[in-house]
Parts: sequence; C-alpha cells; structure tokens
Amino acid sequence: MSSIWQVARGLKASYRDSDLRHRVDQLNGRLDETHAPSDGPSHHAETATEYYDICSHLMIYGWSESLHFAPLTPQESLQDSQLKHQRLMIDKLDLREGMSVIDVGCGIGGPMRTVVREAGVTVTGINSSEVQLARARELTAQAGLSDMIDYVETSFMDMGAIEDGTYDRAYAIESTCHAPEKVGAFTEIARVLKPGALLWGQEMCLTDTFDADNAIHQQIKRELMRGIALKQIATFAEVNLALDSAGFEVIEGADLGTAEAGSTTPWYQPMEARSGTGRNTPRGTPLGRRLAIGAARFAETLRILPRGTSLIAKLLDRTAHAYVAGGKTGIYTPLYCFVARKRP
Repeated sequence: MSSIWQVARGLKASYRDSDLRHRVDQLNGRLDETHAPSDGPSHHAETATEYYDICSHLMIYGWSESLHFAPLTPQESLQDSQLKHQRLMIDKLDLREGMSVIDVGCGIGGPMRTVVREAGVTVTGINSSEVQLARARELTAQAGLSDMIDYVETSFMDMGAIEDGTYDRAYAIESTCHAPEKVGAFTEIARVLKPGALLWGQEMCLTDTFDADNAIHQQIKRELMRGIALKQIATFAEVNLALDSAGFEVIEGADLGTAEAGSTTPWYQPMEARSGTGRNTPRGTPLGRRLAIGAARFAETLRILPRGTSLIAKLLDRTAHAYVAGGKTGIYTPLYCFVARKRP
C-alpha cells in the first residue's frame, strides 16, 4: 500500500504542469452531468479517464494496489481477500503457462502481476489512463515482471491496434461497468479473443432489490453513478444479455458479495468501520477519510501536496458513502462475477 510520501511524489509528478484544483472542479462538474442525456459516449469516456487520472493516487493510498472489491471474511485482510479472489479468477479461466491474456482496464496492474506470477502467462494491459499506466509500469518493473507484461494505452471500446483473435483468455475487473455502451465493449473484447476463449468479468450492478419507483433507491443510484464515473448501472440480466449479443455464451454468473456465496463480511465493510475484516486498515473508514481530508489541507499549505488534493479526498469520501448506502440497502453490488466463452 502506498505511503503518504509516495502519494505526494506521485501527485507532484503527475500534475506539475497543470492546475489540479481547477481540474478537480471541472471533474466534479462533469460528474454532476454524467447521467445526463447530453453526456454522449465520447464525453463519458473522457470523464472516466480523467476520473482515474486524478483520483488514482489517493485511491491506492486508501485501498490497495488492486483497485477492486472482493468477497470478505473476518479472518482475512482486504489484501488477503483480494488475492484469494484473483486466484479464483485464475482457476475459473483455466490459465496455463504460456497462454496470452488481455487485462481489459488494467488499472495499475495489481491483479495482472498476480496472474503473471501464479499462472506463468503473458499479459497485455489495456488502459486509457496515462497516470495509471505510468504507475503500473513502475510497479511491474519493481516486481521484475516487465518481460511478461505489455501495455496498450487505448480505450477498450476501440482496441484497433490489436489484431482479431490474438488472445487465449481475457478478464475485465470493474472496468466494463464504465463502458458507455456495454454490447460494444463486449463485442470488441470478443474480437481480440480466439474462438472458444474464456472471459472473466466483474461488474458493478444493480440487484433485484432495486426499485425504480423508490426515490431513495434512485438517489443512491445517482450518487453511485456520479462517484464512480458511470454512464449507467446495469442489472445482472442486462450484463448477460449484452454478453450474448456480443457473441459470448455465459457459463456462470453470480453475485459473490452475498453471504450465500460465502462472503460473510459485507463487501463495503472496509469503508464503514475498522472492524469486520482481519488486520483491516483504518485509511478507508469514515474516520480515516476525515483525517485524510484534514491532513491533505494542511499538507497543501506546506506545499507538500498540490493544492486540490483535499478536494480529491472529499470526492472519494462522498463516493465511499454512496458505496456503503448501496450495499446496506442491498440495491447494488460490485461483485457480479461471470465466466463466458466466445462462440466459435
């Protein structure tokens, strides 16, 4: 997990030639419009990229190098749970040494490095965020894995630099939820896969508990869309239908964040309270987030952190509240996980 000094160094390196406070203000304005009809596909893609360009350093500081949710148990830390979840993905994809794999929306490459270490495959990471890719390359080099991992800076909606039928396997962890048009995203993934190849996906979804006529549910949905830079939030059925339309056969799909699936601690617990996951860090809790906002303001006055850092911390705090509200009402999950096979 990043230290505050790594955050400071990363923020200064990323934003030395820009007005971070102005960029955060602009991003907040764009996020307020993210669910508006006028927010077209290209505008939304730019917003999502800017969101990760600006927020990634603090997201890593408050969460981990693996920027995704995982089924939780009281005996495990968040990082332990994430590793176990990544190993489940490796098993479900039936990864074998020598395979070529594409990581669709690789973030800073936490899962990618696990996949390479444990499965002996080569991976291409797709990402439109220059900031995230720079950090991914740095961490991958430190891990001594650069010869096994390649990167393409592009949107997963148009991977034109990659030939048809290139990869044996694919995975997309909390990335295609950002697609402005889900069928298009899955179709492009199918294009670069070999016939019969497997895709693992982890989607942020509305559950069957969501009631479109419930004003509170709608307000939480809007806050989630704003806080995560989502154009829309799909249901399980809508994800499956999009996969089918794109040429995939859905082999299995389930919300792994439920007690029935073995997740005995709520997936949102690290953002709600210090207790609930073994050896959990307090950084992501309400107290930890408040302290981070205050510390960022103080560090800004000392010019340790760029002015605007505290605004990023406030944005992520608001998002955390939306996550918790979505989880506690049961209308939202970030853990709809599926395995699908590209049709011959």
